[in-house]
Amino acid sequence: MLDAASFFDLTTFSHKEIFQKDDYAWTGLINLKGYMNSLEYSSFTHKELVDGVPLTNHLLYYDNSLHSGTDCTISWDNVGKGKLSVVHAGQPLPGASVIMAGAVLMGQEIQLGKGVLIESGAMIKGPAVIGDHTEIRQGAYLRGYCLTGKRCVIGHTTEVKHSIFFNDAKAGHFAYLGDSILGNKTNLGAGTKFANLRFLPGNVQVRTEQGLLDTGLRKLGAILGDRVQTGCNSVTNPGTLIGPDGILMPNTTANSSFYASQKIIR
Repeated sequence: MLDAASFFDLTTFSHKEIFQKDDYAWTGLINLKGYMNSLEYSSFTHKELVDGVPLTNHLLYYDNSLHSGTDCTISWDNVGKGKLSVVHAGQPLPGASVIMAGAVLMGQEIQLGKGVLIESGAMIKGPAVIGDHTEIRQGAYLRGYCLTGKRCVIGHTTEVKHSIFFNDAKAGHFAYLGDSILGNKTNLGAGTKFANLRFLPGNVQVRTEQGLLDTGLRKLGAILGDRVQTGCNSVTNPGTLIGPDGILMPNTTANSSFYASQKIIR
C-alpha cells in the first residue's frame, strides 16, 4: 500500500531504478544521493561559465556540450510542449537547451535533457538532473540532488532540495520542497510548502490505519502520488503521503499521515 507502485506509474520514468520493488515509496529518497553520484555527467564547462557567477550571455547545451548563444535566434514558445527552438546561422539546432544570461550554476554535475529552458535569475547547485522540455523559471533555487523527469516546471522563487519530480510534475510559484517526491502530472498551487523536519528529536513518523510507522528518516517532506493537486498556500507536515488523484485544499495543513487515493483533504 505504501510502495512506489501504489503512488506512481513508473513505466515512463527514466530513473525508475531508484525505487525498489515492494519497498516503501520513500526508498527513492534514501537512494537518491547514491544514484545521482553514480551518474556520468557530460562536460559542463565553457569559457563564459564561471562557477557561482551570473552568466553574462546565453549559453546553449547541444550535442552534449555547452556553446555560446550570442549569435542565435531563440523562440521561447511553449517549452513543455517541445517548442523551444534555437537557430544558428540559419541552421536549426534540434533539441538544444538554453541557459539564459543571469542564471547561476554551481558545480559541473549538471545534466540537461533536450529542449530545457533555464531562465535568468535561476540558481542551480549540482548534482542536478533536469529532464527533457523542463522549465526552470526566474528565481528558482535548486539546492542539490534535484532530479526531474520530462516536461516539469520549477517556478518563480520555488526552492527545491533533495527531491524527485516525475514526468509533468509542476511547482510553478512560491513553493518549498525538501526531501519530497512529486508524482506524474502533480500540480502545486502557489505558496505550497512541504515541511521536512520535525521540531522534536527523532525520525519522521507517518500515521496509518495500522498505527504510527517510523520511516527511519530524520528528514522527509511530502510524497504526492500521480495527479495530486494542492491548493494555494497549503502546507504539509513532515511525512505527508497523498495517494493518486488526491486534493489538498487551499489554505489547508495536512498532518503527517497517509491519505488514500482520491482523498480530498480539507
